[in-house]
Amino acid sequence: MPQTEIEAPSASLPQNAYQPLKPGETYTPIVHPGMHPLEITLRSVLWGVLFCVVFTVASAYSTLKVGQGMEAAIPISILAIGLARMYARRSTLLENVIIIGMGGASAAVVAGAVFTLPALYMLHLSPHPIETVFICLAGGCMGVLFLIPLRRYFVREMHGVFPFPEATAITEVLVTGEKGGSQARLLLQATTIAALYDFFVTTFHVWREYLNLQFIPLMRGLADRGRMVFSFDAIGFILGLGYVMGLRSAMVFCAGGILSNFMLVPLIWFIGSHLNAAVYPGATPVANMTAAEIYANYVRFIGVGAITAAGILGVLKSLRIIAGSFSIALHAFRPSHAVQPERTDRDVPVIASLLGVLLSALAIAIFFGRFHVSWAVLGWGLFLTLLFAFFFASVAANAIATTANNPASGMTMLTVIITSVVLLRFGLSGTTGMFFVMAIAGMVCTALCVSGQFITDLKAGYWIGSTPAAQEKVKFIGVLAAAAAAGLTIVMLAHTFQFGEAAPGDLRPVLAAPQASIMKALVVGFLSRQPVTYLLFGIGAVMTIVMEMLGRSAMVFALGMYLPLSLTTPILTGGLLSHFIHKRAEANGGEPGRRIRERGVILASGLMAGGALGGVFGAGLRLIPGFRENLIQTPFYNYDPISQPVSAVLFASLCLYVWFVAQKRTAPGRGSEE
Repeated sequence: MPQTEIEAPSASLPQNAYQPLKPGETYTPIVHPGMHPLEITLRSVLWGVLFCVVFTVASAYSTLKVGQGMEAAIPISILAIGLARMYARRSTLLENVIIIGMGGASAAVVAGAVFTLPALYMLHLSPHPIETVFICLAGGCMGVLFLIPLRRYFVREMHGVFPFPEATAITEVLVTGEKGGSQARLLLQATTIAALYDFFVTTFHVWREYLNLQFIPLMRGLADRGRMVFSFDAIGFILGLGYVMGLRSAMVFCAGGILSNFMLVPLIWFIGSHLNAAVYPGATPVANMTAAEIYANYVRFIGVGAITAAGILGVLKSLRIIAGSFSIALHAFRPSHAVQPERTDRDVPVIASLLGVLLSALAIAIFFGRFHVSWAVLGWGLFLTLLFAFFFASVAANAIATTANNPASGMTMLTVIITSVVLLRFGLSGTTGMFFVMAIAGMVCTALCVSGQFITDLKAGYWIGSTPAAQEKVKFIGVLAAAAAAGLTIVMLAHTFQFGEAAPGDLRPVLAAPQASIMKALVVGFLSRQPVTYLLFGIGAVMTIVMEMLGRSAMVFALGMYLPLSLTTPILTGGLLSHFIHKRAEANGGEPGRRIRERGVILASGLMAGGALGGVFGAGLRLIPGFRENLIQTPFYNYDPISQPVSAVLFASLCLYVWFVAQKRTAPGRGSEE
């Protein structure tokens, strides 16, 4: 039936939207199944692609630098609602669902890409840009294809059983979208400010990005005599990330950094300073090492062990979900007796899905064949890729539907470990083996991240009344745009940054890329003959177990242990800012308090998006021949007693901007409009 512009949706969700249905009861969405409003239009597709590319670039930079990506769905939903007012024909609710679904592919594809692709550069394997894009694209397509047969079970049959936290938030934003115009303006304002701020601080010598307070005699003395070094990365997007994380998570995150830098590094220095010989894996005596060298040679391996153990424990805690996913996967193959499903229960044809899986398998087989491996390795590699992608698609969807947390790290680690062990039996090793295994892990990780995010889109669409087939079709466009943007962004960043840790003689700045560093450590341990620091890994694993016994978030704490303190301290600042703004919101109460909380989250999202985009744009300038950071340089830049306080004042000004704008009063009766 052709689409029409007629749409008269309800003002709010039905009462049974979040409740299990009684026998004989049915759910009727906001947009009735008998209605056929505009859904896939040139407008919705173009905006969806644009948002997808922009947020993919921003999220890739953010995740590589801090290890935490940015969720794009909520900011995109705000922007979509705001954009709807720009046209003479206001966009339909279902057009906005299409925009959000396509744009949401950005965070999912990036999450899969950053776990593995940077590791290829750390291993000096120099992947071709087409290879990076293909790994993302193949994994993303499998994530969509393998979720389609599971859609009806998760979304329709289990209505009211799974809470779907993120889908609930997206749906509520769309339903209450009358305030979207001013929210979009506020988001764009914060994005612009953060983009300019982070662009100048990370690209040119205008003011210091990193504060270490070494110009203060006390701080210098602690560094020299105790190897205790404070550091702070004063940029906007990390402040926004800390705000979104909240005080509790930010404190756990920073606690890991404090343990590493103010306990483990000084402890190793205290013990090792009395030894004249080098202690493996260090190449020089500890007595001759700086705090940064002690961290790089010893403490970061403890962090690797902590993150690995946290991922494995996450899998163990999800065994019930994983076991249930077996029956869910089998459920997808049960025959359906519906002859002509209604519009809101219509998927793409089964034959099209099967054809897509076959084409994906053929393309992956051709890709693997380029490695000149044996037929046994190629066959097992293809089998493991398809098996893990299909199985983990249901695991990810189940996890997102219940807790909104995707166990991507644990699933990817299992993929690397099992694939390495299996293929090692067929003689696969060395650099070819590392590339082969990381490619499989990249596809599987992208598939499970995309499937977890896509089930959120489908559930939000079900509550509102979208056509599943329409969402499924445009999701492939979003995956294609995100794969191209993510792959090429990582290639660009690999030319201007170092991933993981600084190499001797390489003056390029460093992006921590913590997830990829873990995958690199795993694959090197299995497929090379290099010695492995099992003792340091074990110490980190024990710390994770202790955190779990205390009932705390082990993965967040472990990431804090691995990442530089300069990244965890500004996250704590953002968490504190979030805490105090929420306290002010509670003091105001009612509608004013709710508006303060909303505006705070919007401002933080803008800081994350704008700051990341500013950093990526600066990285792009470094590719231009003749570019120099001192093209713009202030007279005081190299004089720390002035440049560092100036940076601190400007960062404090950014905090004050969020503080005061979040509490800005609005006109009565105008919601959140300016």
